[in-house]
Amino acid sequence: MSDPHAEAQLSKTEILARKNQEALLGGGQARIDAQHQKGKLTARERVDLLLDEGSFEEIGKFVMHRSKDFGLDKEYYLGDGVVTGYGTVNGRLVYVFSQDFTVFGGSLSETHAEKIVKIMDLAMKNGAPVIGLNDSGGARIQEGVVSLGGYADIFYKNTLASGVVPQLSAIMGPCAGGAVYSPAITDFILMVENTSYMFVTGPNVVKTVTHENVTSEELGGASTHSAKSGVTHFTAPNEVAIIQQLKQLLSYMPQNCEETAPALPYSAADETRAVLDTIIPENPNQPYDIREVIEGIIDADTFMEVHQNFAENIVVGFARLGGRSIGIVGNQPAVLAGVLDINASTKAARFVRFCDSFNIPLLVLEDVPGFLPGTDQEWRGIITNGAKLLYAFCEATVPRITVITRKAYGGAYDVMNSKHIGADMNYAWPTAEIAVMGAKGAAEIIFKREIAQAENPEAKLQEKVDEYQQKFATPYRAAHRGFVDEVILPSQTRQKLIRAFKMLENKVDTLPRKKHGNIPL
Repeated sequence: MSDPHAEAQLSKTEILARKNQEALLGGGQARIDAQHQKGKLTARERVDLLLDEGSFEEIGKFVMHRSKDFGLDKEYYLGDGVVTGYGTVNGRLVYVFSQDFTVFGGSLSETHAEKIVKIMDLAMKNGAPVIGLNDSGGARIQEGVVSLGGYADIFYKNTLASGVVPQLSAIMGPCAGGAVYSPAITDFILMVENTSYMFVTGPNVVKTVTHENVTSEELGGASTHSAKSGVTHFTAPNEVAIIQQLKQLLSYMPQNCEETAPALPYSAADETRAVLDTIIPENPNQPYDIREVIEGIIDADTFMEVHQNFAENIVVGFARLGGRSIGIVGNQPAVLAGVLDINASTKAARFVRFCDSFNIPLLVLEDVPGFLPGTDQEWRGIITNGAKLLYAFCEATVPRITVITRKAYGGAYDVMNSKHIGADMNYAWPTAEIAVMGAKGAAEIIFKREIAQAENPEAKLQEKVDEYQQKFATPYRAAHRGFVDEVILPSQTRQKLIRAFKMLENKVDTLPRKKHGNIPL
């Protein structure tokens, strides 16, 4: 005979399963409609758009929260507000979690966190990137410290995975309080304009504490974090564009720290780029756009700039050269004459360290008159922050090549991947000026007495400026000492770089045995 009690239990389970079937699709049709009205996709739509068709395998589909306090015993949804699993992007394995704002506001519970941690563990064991699609109201208040512990578990896994597998975070909605620190530890953050925001404390708390009236968008929106704080690396007007950026970004990086980025088919041709011969202005003080140099060197239409709106006096990003992925760091003479300041130093240092973590060769395009002077920079720690970039280059063991296009002055010459800090190959264009400082400033110091005693001080100054320039503001003096490997025509640059990176592709370099270094944070 059948067991009536068992039948009753089975019936309840079936009812619960049917009741929660809608939750599996994003929290019910009404909630899906509300999500769409805000111009947002559902958690599952995002996953489907990101991954190759039919490749998604969900993990933890039937997980439900365990808490029964404050009314939680009356609401259960399968998946508990996050969709987790694995699939492929352009045929390459990735792990993904997508928070579902339609279920408890995407709030993080104990089981929600356990699902995320599980796929992060799998990613590290199997050597594949982790992609987080964040859309959460924060910790689930009803669960108290259990929810907070869940966040800490994720932070810990983020830290362990750092440098092991690429970690990408797309902010698709709110990300507030403790939730912001998981994306902050990951390698790259992408934000949707006008519908996503990140902040430690929201506008209401800010108003209470500091009496500032500020909106969520002003405080932590995509434009704020891309231009002012530098928290986010990429922005896009909608979620579809963000997901396309995620796919593009993945294409430049390997699966893990033991591999190299996939190379595209490439056939050698005439690599001379005559356009590069005309980019540098005759007047050494006239600006030009370093992006024109980049585009003249790399494979056509392959440059993906990182942090485009932040610290614009330095340009960093990924590109392909001869079909192979490289990271590019270049001073931007069109903004602040290309000087290094606090933001530029930290921006470039972070990028250099990512490339070094994942075996992506580095190309440095140098046109730097020095570090930005002034009390603001000194009082805010330009010394410590500038040292971050110096440390990052010194520590990097990937193939490193520098091309000096024009100015390489003072300590900034050393910092920008000079031969002295481990660069493998250093080239200079004939327009390069390598010196302690500009010719005029140097002449005023060295020949101060002689100029003051001259009958025509201005003529004497110009004479000494020309003398200093001919002797020091030239790449050949550095080439004589071996600090520059070759002085090349700009049009030869692409050809030289392709050959040099090919020569360096089996480079092996190791750092002294240690637990880890102590970068000046």
